[in-house]
Amino acid sequence: MRKIIAIGESVLDTIFKDDQPVRSFMGGRIANTAAILGTMHLPVAMVSECCADSVGDIIINYLTRHNVNVTSIDRYTEGSTSLSAIFNEGGKDKLVNYGVYPKNRFDVVWPRIDEDDILLFGSLYAITEPQRAALFELVKYAVERKAIIIYLPGFQHGIGFHIAHVMPAILENLEVSDLVIAHERDLRDVFPNETPQQAFTNHVEFYCDNYLHINPDLTVTRFNKGGRAVPHPAIGVPNQHMLGWQAGFTAGVIYGLLKNEVTHANVHQLPRPAWADIVTSAQAIAAACANPDNCIDETLAARYATDLNA
Repeated sequence: MRKIIAIGESVLDTIFKDDQPVRSFMGGRIANTAAILGTMHLPVAMVSECCADSVGDIIINYLTRHNVNVTSIDRYTEGSTSLSAIFNEGGKDKLVNYGVYPKNRFDVVWPRIDEDDILLFGSLYAITEPQRAALFELVKYAVERKAIIIYLPGFQHGIGFHIAHVMPAILENLEVSDLVIAHERDLRDVFPNETPQQAFTNHVEFYCDNYLHINPDLTVTRFNKGGRAVPHPAIGVPNQHMLGWQAGFTAGVIYGLLKNEVTHANVHQLPRPAWADIVTSAQAIAAACANPDNCIDETLAARYATDLNA
């Protein structure tokens, strides 16, 4: 069976309310996407890093519990695993990140990548050094192996970031990608003051002609060659904490690619009905993941797995 390789941060998020911690959970859309795919019993490996400390153990145990291969996660011993404290102030998230990393970072064991495997990458790892250098070498290797490359631009909302400093990396990421998926807030972070249509026409299309844009009301706009915009109605309702929904949507897109037997050779020539099925599957899985666990129910996951193998 085709494999999924997910490259992203391993972080433990904690939400604070009235100066008290109220909930901790696995952070990062890519890690949560991997957990959802693993719950569907799809062969997924996580490429990341976390310290060999108690917080790192929580992350590894979470991923392992959801059937994710963790052999490509670097368990460094000098430092501490990343923690993210999330405070909501005036309706906006404010983040405070903690973590101590060793000098030599992201010393991961590369997973095996074969033609038509699916590689998912993004987050801060994809745009900041020193880990980007190692990450992008793996991504370029996946391109050479003719894997399907999916890029999630953007980064944690609520942190201060000088986007101009990392724009060359973002454009380079777009150039190697077969599909880009972004939420409205991601787009505002990366291309401020531009509409989705403008961002696709002015920036994304030059590098990648498949773009799925998640609107705030959970409708999805698919942009393709020539700047054509194809709307897809919403499934589910907006949730205040969108991590589970967005991870579920990304997992659903990957599920849809597998279900429709999309390959490296045909991903840029898919007919409209195939894309419609992919987006519909993604929205349905996303709606099932917009819950406190940020994951899909095991019974429903088994049903999807059965349908895929039918």
